[in-house]
Amino acid sequence: MPKKVTWLELFFDLLFVGAIASVTHVLLHIEDGVIHGTIFWKFVLMFVPLWWAWVGQTLFINRYGNDLLPQRLLIGLEIMFVLLMISSFNIQFDETYITFFIGYIGLRMITAIQYLFAAKKEKAARKNVALFLGKYFWIGIFVSSLSLFFDGDWRYIMLYAGILLDILVPLLGRKKLRQVPIHTEHLLERFGLFTIILLGESIVSIISVLSTEVMDAGVIFYAACAIVLVLLIWWQYFDNLEKKLDKEQLTAGQLIIYGHLFIFLSLSTTAAGIKMLVLPDISYHFVVFFLFSSVLVYLLAFSGTFHLYRVPEERLAWIHLALFLGLLAGLFFLVWFVTIPAVFVLVALCIFFFVFGMMTSK
Repeated sequence: MPKKVTWLELFFDLLFVGAIASVTHVLLHIEDGVIHGTIFWKFVLMFVPLWWAWVGQTLFINRYGNDLLPQRLLIGLEIMFVLLMISSFNIQFDETYITFFIGYIGLRMITAIQYLFAAKKEKAARKNVALFLGKYFWIGIFVSSLSLFFDGDWRYIMLYAGILLDILVPLLGRKKLRQVPIHTEHLLERFGLFTIILLGESIVSIISVLSTEVMDAGVIFYAACAIVLVLLIWWQYFDNLEKKLDKEQLTAGQLIIYGHLFIFLSLSTTAAGIKMLVLPDISYHFVVFFLFSSVLVYLLAFSGTFHLYRVPEERLAWIHLALFLGLLAGLFFLVWFVTIPAVFVLVALCIFFFVFGMMTSK
């Protein structure tokens, strides 16, 4: 029976719009014309728990959601923890760590409790899966909680050791989870909706360029090319999602789940790159490398995530991936060795996504 996305799920997603904006903004702290490694890793270390907190609730609803009052109340409580987590995302992450910790751990605890409640009502395999996730998620929560007793780097080592254990639980229980397969169509729709949020961040970057630059033909042309780029990414992703995938497959959904972490990361860095490309104090070669690396990650993540979900006659061959990589590399070397205005860097990316979209969705 098809599973519909509920209005409460959509409202829950709305909160992550602000979270994505806050996390992506961290990337705009430029020093000496580049983003230093410590800033980039702050971005990643904020993004991963954000993604995992969203995934945790999404997967629970996918398998056990019922949209009844108890579940609505728990999601309402989760919304409060999401707000705490969002408020902690800034360049001075160390100073807001406790706020982040309360928000993240609160979300994960509620998710684990939801599974334990579900196990009381379910039978056979559905009960076993709910018990498995409800019990073993507490290991990651416990390890992350130990971070409160440490300072400096060890605080983050303990926090992310717990998050890593949390992420590994479904992978280690893959055989068990396959006994209660995900609703593929619902899961794809949920990840598609989150993709919209990420693309929306690119739109915010375009608006920022228009509002901070002196309006002239060059700025308008740049914004127009940026919008075309976002539309091409939207077209390539959603035409494949809608027309090329087998939504009836019965799987644990782990390719969709973990593959989208890299799709989301790449879309977030692309949004930041659109804004960075016109900053006066940015290194041209750094931002070119940054943007093309983001697109490379998107290409590889998209190809790996959706390959096995495509209907067999629509699956692409290795030659197609080689073609995409060759085109991207050719465009990269062109704009790397020939310094061109920022707008033409976007034109090069538009060319890539036009070809990528034509080849994958025709």
